[in-house]
Amino acid sequence: MTQIKLSSLLLLTFSFFFGFENSSRGEEWKNLIDNTSLSNWKKVGGDATYTLQDGVITGRTGPGKNTFLTCGPFSDFELEFDVRCDAELNSGVQIRSKQYTKPTPQESKPNRIREKGEMYGYQCEITSKTNGANGCAGNFWDEGRRTRWLDETVASEEKQSLYRAGEWNHYRIVAKGNHIRSYINGEIVADFHDDRDASGLIGLQVHSIKKGTGPFQVSWKNIRIREL
Repeated sequence: MTQIKLSSLLLLTFSFFFGFENSSRGEEWKNLIDNTSLSNWKKVGGDATYTLQDGVITGRTGPGKNTFLTCGPFSDFELEFDVRCDAELNSGVQIRSKQYTKPTPQESKPNRIREKGEMYGYQCEITSKTNGANGCAGNFWDEGRRTRWLDETVASEEKQSLYRAGEWNHYRIVAKGNHIRSYINGEIVADFHDDRDASGLIGLQVHSIKKGTGPFQVSWKNIRIREL
C-alpha cells in the first residue's frame, strides 16, 4: 500500500512539474504558410506580387511603394522563418505593426504625410550592407514612423557577417512585453526594449525599387509562430 501511494505521489509530482514547464513555454507552434493558398494573408501598400509554390512565398518587385503581405495581429510571440533575398533588394519582416487610418504626418519628418493604409512599426531587416543593399540585417527599423534603427549596437561587421547573401538564412524573432530580440542563423543580433507597440501585424516586405531596375525577388519558407 505504501509503495502504491509513493508511486502515485511521484506520478502526481511529475505531472505537475511537466505540465507547469509546458505551460510556461506558451502555445504550440502554428504554421503561417498554408500550402494551398495565401487566403490568410492580405497584401497592402504597393504593387509587388506574392506567389505561393511548394510551401515557399515569393515576393517580386513591381511599381509603386513598399508592399507588405500581412497577417495577424499578434502580441507576445516567438517567430521563425527562412528567407532568401536577391542581393540588390532591400527587404524586411514587420512585427506588431499597424496601418495609418488617415493621412498622418510622419513623426521623424512632420512635413511628410503618410497616406491612409501605409504600414508603420517594427521591421526586422533582412539584407545587409555587405551585400550591396542599404540594410542592417537583424536590426529593427521603425518603418514609416521614427525611421531610425532601434538597436544601435548591431551595425558591426561581426554581426552583419551572420547574414549570408543570396542563400537561405534562418531568422528567429522573440517579442515579449517591451523586450524584442532577433537571431540570424542561431546567433543573437538585436536585443532592445521599446514601449511603442504591444500588438500588431506581421508583414513580409518587398521594398520599392528605382524605375528601370529589377525585377528582384525575396522568398520565405517555414514561417511559424508560437504565442507566449
